[in-house]
Amino acid sequence: MYRESTVRSAVKAMSWRLTGTIATAALVFIFTRRLQLALAVGGLEFVSKLALFFVHERLWDRIRLGRHAIQPAVLWFTGLSGSGKSTIAASVCSTLRARGLRVEYLDGDSIRHIFPATGFTRPERESHIQRVGFLASRLEEHGVFVVASLVSPYEESRRFVRGLCKEFVEIYVSTPLEECERRDTKGLYARARRGELRNFTGIDDPYEPPVSPEVTIDTRSLSVEEATTKVMDRLRHHF
Repeated sequence: MYRESTVRSAVKAMSWRLTGTIATAALVFIFTRRLQLALAVGGLEFVSKLALFFVHERLWDRIRLGRHAIQPAVLWFTGLSGSGKSTIAASVCSTLRARGLRVEYLDGDSIRHIFPATGFTRPERESHIQRVGFLASRLEEHGVFVVASLVSPYEESRRFVRGLCKEFVEIYVSTPLEECERRDTKGLYARARRGELRNFTGIDDPYEPPVSPEVTIDTRSLSVEEATTKVMDRLRHHF
């Protein structure tokens, strides 16, 4: 989102009035053939119209008629590892930025790299989600759209984050476990099934599907572009 500065308004006013002044002076000279009169009239018009235009612009900046504030939202992508939520979240983030909006992308893996001591037990996961949710709510409060992509497997944790936010949009990427395992290029599911990874969501730690998400996406039938469009359609009333 952009706000026009006073300097920009002044430069616009000056350039427009300079063009108008040249045209006015030229017309006066054509009709009177008096150069001094043409310059005097042009100069007087330049100064008076410049001042009026500047005042006019500033007054309209304060008038709310026909203008509405954009209400930001927290877009919370949840789903199993490998479901495709991060790919769709990144696409939605790019789409929002292309509209000139302020957007912050919170990715679960990236955040864990910053805080590597964060564990995967249920209490540790819940604390992690609550911290990220609090950050998202603060960003939203300051006019920033937040796109968050985390497994966030527990309904209670997601409900806690919803309660912090003014506009919480839960997006459930519902790709089934079998499909996520088939796509698993890192071999995480295989390692979890061999017991090499503990508390892995979907294997030895439960995933609690959202009860009533605002958006549900099954990546087996929707492309990234189609999924992005579906999310943006849900946000239509924000723009």
